[in-house]
Formats: sequence, C-alpha cells, structure tokens
Amino acid sequence: MAIAYPIDLPDTTSYREARMTARTVVGVTKSPFTGAQQVQKHQGQWWEFECSLVPMVRDNSEDWIAFLLSLNGQEGTFLLGDPYGTTPRGVATGTPLIKGASQTGKTLITDGWTASTTNILKAGDYFQLGSGSNTRLHKVLTNTTSNASGEATLDIFPEIKTAYADNTAITTSNAMGVFRLSSNEMAFDLKQASTYGMSFAAVGVV
Repeated sequence: MAIAYPIDLPDTTSYREARMTARTVVGVTKSPFTGAQQVQKHQGQWWEFECSLVPMVRDNSEDWIAFLLSLNGQEGTFLLGDPYGTTPRGVATGTPLIKGASQTGKTLITDGWTASTTNILKAGDYFQLGSGSNTRLHKVLTNTTSNASGEATLDIFPEIKTAYADNTAITTSNAMGVFRLSSNEMAFDLKQASTYGMSFAAVGVV
C-alpha cells in the first residue's frame, strides 16, 4: 500500500526536548556613514522544529525509525504541532470560520465565534487552517475579542500566502501544520543497554 502524505507522528510523549523557531525574512541595510537603517520586509515566514527523543528500547524505537524512513528524506510530509500548546488560552467557543475568500497577509477576518466575548482567543493561541497537504499552523499575536456578530479579526504568524475559501473551518484545539524534514539524512544511534537515540529537524511547508 502506497504511503499517503502527510503522515502522523508516532507520538509526542517520546520527546526529550524540542525547539520551535519562527523564521521571517527581513532585509536590513545600514549606512556606513550615518548608521541610518533601511528595512525591507519580504513575504517569507515559516515554522521550524527540532527535537531529540528519549532513549528507547528497540520495541518502542522501531515506530519512530519506520516513521523517519517513510518520509524518504525531504520527499514526504507529516503533521506536527506544539505538544504543549494543544489547548487555547482564550475562550475559543463557537464554530469559527474564515469570513470572506481571497484573504492573504498577516490579518485574518473570521466569524462564527460566540458573540461579544472578550479574549475569544489570546495572544499565543495556535489555530489550524486547511486539511491534508494544505494544513497550516498559525499563532495569534494579540488578545482578540469577538463583536456582537461573532466576528473577530486575528493578527497572525505566519502570514497567509495562499488564500482559503470563504467559510473554511478554523481548528483551535490540537492545531497542526504540515512539515518536512530539513535534511535527507535519517540517522539513529545505537547506545548501551540496547537503546536507540534519535533526533530530527523539520521545516514548515510554505
């Protein structure tokens, strides 16, 4: 049976330590004479992720080894989110949807929230747009209140590059994005006491 991407992680309980990095592309030039700076913001924004796993005996490690090999280096993709950010800090009630097609950039107009609710989402909350290969992970940057019509405008990272359809669902719990390995190398270490050690780095699909 052919492997269909994106695939799921074996688990997140095997993490020993992990690091999420937000990347953005901003060019800065500085005058050698006055020190005055010119800043040019570009469109590139994405997530990166690095993780090392706890040492595991073979019976537990083979699921991870098979996962990494299934990706075939940078060819395949997988779903990943912040394992400690699965639950919103805000109220996050209602049935949130994108309000209006053709939205790109760093703000997103939404509706379907519980009306007139302070902190319907709070700064730092994650949300997911899309599904399958179009799944993207975003973070809310400011505390947000819904209006009397259940509408809310979100300030977000990363910016939306490709617009979603009107009424696309917004997922606020267990939000995920699509990632691929940062390298074609898929290594695992054989250690004393018959344990295996593994780590991997990934970059969000833009």
